[in-house]
Amino acid sequence: MTLPLLLVAIFGLFLLRVPMAFAILGPSFVYLLMEDYSLHLGVRLVMQGINSWPLLAVPLFILVGTVATRTEIADRLYDAALLMLGPLRAGLAYVNIAVSLGFSWMSGAALADAAGIGSIEVNHMRKKGYPAEFSVGLSASSALISPIMPPSIPAVVYASVAAVSTGALFAAAVVPAILMTLALVVTVFLWSRGRPDLVGDPYDWGATRRAVLRALPPMGAPIIILGGILGGFFTPTEAAGIGALYMLLLALSYRTLKWRDIGLIFRDTAVITAQIMIIIGASTLLSWILAREQVPQTIAEALLGLTDNPVVFLLIVNVLLLVCGMILEPTSALLIITPILLPIALEFGVDPVQLGSIVIFNLMIGLLTPPMGGVVFVLSSVTGIPVERVFRGAAFYLPAMILVLLLITYVPALTLWLPEALGL
Repeated sequence: MTLPLLLVAIFGLFLLRVPMAFAILGPSFVYLLMEDYSLHLGVRLVMQGINSWPLLAVPLFILVGTVATRTEIADRLYDAALLMLGPLRAGLAYVNIAVSLGFSWMSGAALADAAGIGSIEVNHMRKKGYPAEFSVGLSASSALISPIMPPSIPAVVYASVAAVSTGALFAAAVVPAILMTLALVVTVFLWSRGRPDLVGDPYDWGATRRAVLRALPPMGAPIIILGGILGGFFTPTEAAGIGALYMLLLALSYRTLKWRDIGLIFRDTAVITAQIMIIIGASTLLSWILAREQVPQTIAEALLGLTDNPVVFLLIVNVLLLVCGMILEPTSALLIITPILLPIALEFGVDPVQLGSIVIFNLMIGLLTPPMGGVVFVLSSVTGIPVERVFRGAAFYLPAMILVLLLITYVPALTLWLPEALGL
């Protein structure tokens, strides 16, 4: 009964709103004591979980996003998108999507996107007559492009756990991220057909040209990061470091970054990194316990006994991941579920890189669904819109995301052709 008690304790602490890392660590250490293991083993497993060269890229990618949001770099992207797309019907909605797409090349975290530019987008849209729920729901949904489009922090974590190429995962994520962007664009287009009042100001070609030129230097960051990784010039960790240095030098050249602000940027980066790493360490300990109790083997036998059809298996996996995304923090879910699903997926002939795209996409959808909905709570905090209204707004875009999820699940070429073409 030790394992059931452990799982009940973790879920109970989670319901009490105990931070996920501590909700896992506390019961896990109690389990070790009850099973006559030393606490030293638990500490060693936690440290082993975060002592990984690929994971060193995580704080560096966070640093890139933090610099972009704390300086005028993100504002330059927003201004360029506003002048280019604002005059269209529902133009501010397209601006919202375009800015998230541009920002995703510099930040691999949805919460950074939502907190950094979400309030600006939502407030601007509401002032122009867009419904609050539509605006905040779109900002929440478009923020998910960041953890899917490379450089993706969840992809780095998955690569570390599954022992696959981070570069291959980055390449595999490009098409799903573009499909997600197109799905949001189509959703906005269909909605806006009945809103002729949402037409922006006429084009100012001179201002647009100047804004685009001002936005070009920040777009050098994704060229350096992704070009270096996919071209084989850098490892992901090295590319993250060079990208972070480029962003810092760019911000200094704009004179929008004071020397005193550098300490604040590194402080914010350290805080976010610590939150992620302690979750990774705690989840590593829990994964060891689940492996010791042969939970992966039990689940594998159950799934293999339930079906031998890969189509049905992938459907079950999607349902399981969507449920896990609703109740678990994405990083924890990624670290706990990947070691369980990966061996079973290999039995069904599913490529590990494709599985990574499926797992990450599912768990990111969980950022929009109750009761966790991390992006929802962040946007509610920065915009002042009640949480329940943000959930309702995000629900409007879920069908489009589920459609993209089904495409990347059942059309492997969408995720695998680019890594294969690049030889990754």
